Amino acid sequence: MGPAAGERAHAQTVRRLEQSSGKLAAAAIARMDQQLSWYRAMPPENRSWIGLVAQAGIAAFTEWFRHPDAPQAISTDVFGTAPRELTRAITLRQTVEMVRTTIDVVESAVDELAAPGGERALRNAILVYAREIAFATAQVYAQAAEARGAWDARLESLVVNAVVSGEADESDVSRAAALGWKSSDHVTVVLGNAPNGDSELTVEAIRRAARYAKLQVLTGVLGKRLVVVAGGSEDPVQAAKALLGPFAPGPVVAGPVVGDLLAATHSAQAAAAGLRAVGAWPDAPRPVHADELLPERAMAGDPAARRLLVEEVYRPLQDAGSALLETLSVYLEQASSLEGAARMLFVHPNTVRYRLRRVTDVTGWPPSDVRSAFTLRIALMLGRLQDAAHRH
Repeated sequence: MGPAAGERAHAQTVRRLEQSSGKLAAAAIARMDQQLSWYRAMPPENRSWIGLVAQAGIAAFTEWFRHPDAPQAISTDVFGTAPRELTRAITLRQTVEMVRTTIDVVESAVDELAAPGGERALRNAILVYAREIAFATAQVYAQAAEARGAWDARLESLVVNAVVSGEADESDVSRAAALGWKSSDHVTVVLGNAPNGDSELTVEAIRRAARYAKLQVLTGVLGKRLVVVAGGSEDPVQAAKALLGPFAPGPVVAGPVVGDLLAATHSAQAAAAGLRAVGAWPDAPRPVHADELLPERAMAGDPAARRLLVEEVYRPLQDAGSALLETLSVYLEQASSLEGAARMLFVHPNTVRYRLRRVTDVTGWPPSDVRSAFTLRIALMLGRLQDAAHRH
């Protein structure tokens, strides 16, 4: 075919494409309805948008075939007709099936669409256009995923910041739910140093560790701190150990377990107070429970730690009778010596031993343990100071 004949065949094929575009789109929709079960199950609104995308794809192909050498933004021509939400409604695989079905319909009609002598040129054009539309489809979904990822990261950062700052409310619970957070009865907040470098990589590393440990997490880098709100474990230290890898060197503190995301503020405050005070205990384990740092936190001025030591250690001992409080006080003053305490109290060492077991039962802190003894001593001191202030 000479150049002139080729141009005439090309022009006639373009006209036939224009005249048949509506029929081709209808045939593509009919074939989707016949072959794609997910399309049949979609609500009418989404099916109508997909129909518009199919029409736009055929129209864009016609225009592209008219000027094959002209640079054109295929993704804008084809996918710009549908709302951005459509990328959430149908998956990339489904979109590929939709595009493939539409191209198959056009390809099967080549003999009718092409002018005599123009069949080969039209088939070649369809092959090239199919490649271009495949790249355009991937680009649309990549851009949507990138935008959604950036938006989700900002939303997650808002929730984490609200928990840490003590400003979390029901709107933050809704935001967390939008991010995939499921209601959990066991929530803890873990704080530590954030590593240098890309914070997005750190966040992704936390998510991988959480998936492996079967934990829910909301996480973010706030300043120099890496914050993880973890749900799904009754043991905060075990949860923190599972997530320890992405943290930078330095102490890592796990707040106490609380009942839900709104209460996670209390866990975050305890963890933050522990992180500020942990330097006073050079041999603290990593990670360490915030409640193990109660004496350091109290010495650093944390009112919550002081209140816990008085209300959960000193007051229960006081309510259990003067003998326990007196025995513990003497035992600590006698450098944790059973015999020395027994002599000072004029009782048998077994009596002291029995009373110290009762102290453990009442407070949860065994006086025979050096670390626990330190905690008990601070609790006694704070309780006495509070009693003295009330007397005056």
